[in-house]
Amino acid sequence: MAVEVKLPRLGQGMEAGTIVRWLKSEGEAVSKGEPLYELDTDKVTQEVEAEADGVLLKIVLPEGEADVGTTVAILGSEGEDVSELIAGAQGGNGGAPAAAADEAASEPAKSRAEEPRSGSEPQGSLAAPARRPGERVKASPLARRIARERGIDLAALTGTGPDGRIIAEDVEQGVAAPAPAAAPAAVPAGEVEIVELTSVRKTIARRLTEAWQAPVFQLTVTANAVELVATRERMVELLREGEVKPTVNDVLTRVVASALVRHRPVNATFVDGKLQRYPGANVGIAVAAPSGLIVPVIRDADRKSVQRIAADRADLVSRARDGKLQLADLEGGTFTISNLGMYGIEQFIAVLNPPQVAILAVGSIEDRPHAIDGKLEIAPTLTLTLTCDHRAIDGSEGAEFLRTVKQFVESPALAL
Repeated sequence: MAVEVKLPRLGQGMEAGTIVRWLKSEGEAVSKGEPLYELDTDKVTQEVEAEADGVLLKIVLPEGEADVGTTVAILGSEGEDVSELIAGAQGGNGGAPAAAADEAASEPAKSRAEEPRSGSEPQGSLAAPARRPGERVKASPLARRIARERGIDLAALTGTGPDGRIIAEDVEQGVAAPAPAAAPAAVPAGEVEIVELTSVRKTIARRLTEAWQAPVFQLTVTANAVELVATRERMVELLREGEVKPTVNDVLTRVVASALVRHRPVNATFVDGKLQRYPGANVGIAVAAPSGLIVPVIRDADRKSVQRIAADRADLVSRARDGKLQLADLEGGTFTISNLGMYGIEQFIAVLNPPQVAILAVGSIEDRPHAIDGKLEIAPTLTLTLTCDHRAIDGSEGAEFLRTVKQFVESPALAL
C-alpha cells in the first residue's frame, strides 16, 4: 500500500526545511533506513532516511522549501496507481510547494543575478499586496519566524509563492530592498563573484544580528598556561594505541565545564524573557565548516574525562567538515568556546551564541613576560575574554566565573 513521505520535524522549533537533492530516483527501490534525500534546515544539512520499504513512485517536491508535514514523495509497490495520492498531495500543498513553484516560474538564480532589473517592483518588496480587509496573510512558518525576530510586518510584503504565499526569501529580500538607487557603474565581466547565501549562512547572519542587539559586556584575564600545557603533554604520553590525541582546547573545555557548574548564572540561556540555568555543562565548540561557522555541542562535559571529550570533539569536527552533522549535535548547548589560537590570534571578542548568555574567546598561547613569585620570567600565557549578556549576568558574576576559569587553567588538577 502506498504511503506519503512527509517532511519531518528534525528538531525542536523546526517549522520548515529545504530539499537540496534527492539521493534516489523515481522508480528506484528504497529500503527502510536508507538515505532518501538531503534536507537543509536553518541549522544544518542532513540526510533523511526512508521510513518504509518500497519503490519511490513519485517525487512531489524535487527541491526547494516546504513546511514540516508537507508531502514530498510517494512510496509504494511497483506499478501501483497513486494518481489520487499525488493529486491530493499537490492539492494539500497549495497546488505546488512554495519553493518548487518559485523555481518553475523563474530562471536559475545565476541568470537572474546577471540580468539588469527593470524599474518594476523587486521580489519581496515592501509594497503591500492587494488583500481584502481581514484576510489572513499567507506565509510559511519559517518566513513568519524570521519576520517575528526582525519585527517585520508580513502584511507589507509581496509573496512570490503560490497564491501570493510569503516565503523566507521574500522576507530576506524585503528587508534588504531599499528605495531605487542609481545603477552602479558597469563592471567588467569575470571580476565580480556573486555567491548565493546558503540556509546555514542566512541563519548565521540572522542569529548574529539578534546577538548584536543584546546589551553585552566583556571581561578579560591573562592566565599562566604552564600547567595547562604540561597536563596535556602528560595525557598524550599516556595514550593507548588508537586513542585520539587530546588538544589544549580539550583540556580547556573540561576545566571550563567544571567552572560552569560552579557558576550557574553563566551556564544559562535567555528565552522569552526568562532565564534557564542548568546543572550540567553542554559546551559548544565553534567550528569553521564549509557551509559556515557552526557550533556542535559536547554534552555533559563536566562529567567526562579529557580523553572522552577529545574523542567526542574529533568526531563532531570531522562530521561538521564533511557536512554530516545531525540537528541533535547542535542543540542543547549551555555555553560556547571560540578558540582562534591556532591562527595566531592573541586576543579577540566573540559574539554571543543566542540563546546562551555567555561565550569565551580563547587566544593563542604565547611566551610573554610574567611575574612568578615576585620575579619576572618568560612563561607561556593565555588570554581569555568572556562576553556576557547583561540581561542575565551581572559584572560580578561574570568576574567570579572568569576568576575560577583562570585558577583552573593555572592548576588544572583542581578541576579534573
